[in-house]
Amino acid sequence: MGTKKLHPSVEKFKAFTKTHPLILKEVRGGKKSLQDFFEEWYILGEDDPVWEKYAAEGSGPKEKTGGKSSWLNQLGTMLENLDTAQVQGHLQHLTEAIAAVQNVITQFTGPQQAPQSRAPQPKGPFSFRKD
Repeated sequence: MGTKKLHPSVEKFKAFTKTHPLILKEVRGGKKSLQDFFEEWYILGEDDPVWEKYAAEGSGPKEKTGGKSSWLNQLGTMLENLDTAQVQGHLQHLTEAIAAVQNVITQFTGPQQAPQSRAPQPKGPFSFRKD
């Protein structure tokens, strides 16, 4: 299959977003669309001071200390957007699937029986009886 060639300005914007990682974070967070960022970039240009805040976090020691907090922020955002009814439905399906697997295993292995006690083993390697 042939690959479609992107417009040169789109390719430049794509390279620009790689150097400004916070743009993609905001897009993923739903704060702004990529189209909005592209339009601003096209009008303002790459050198506008507006873009400094999007490039600043990607470098320096801030990322090491902010890594945990950003991870926790992402987790918090994900939990806020979580649909509990949908999770409950998935858990119900998972429970039913586990029960079905257990039934299949029981059919192949038979019902569980208590282990039978065996006759006591002689203490030596040879079994001798006294007359």
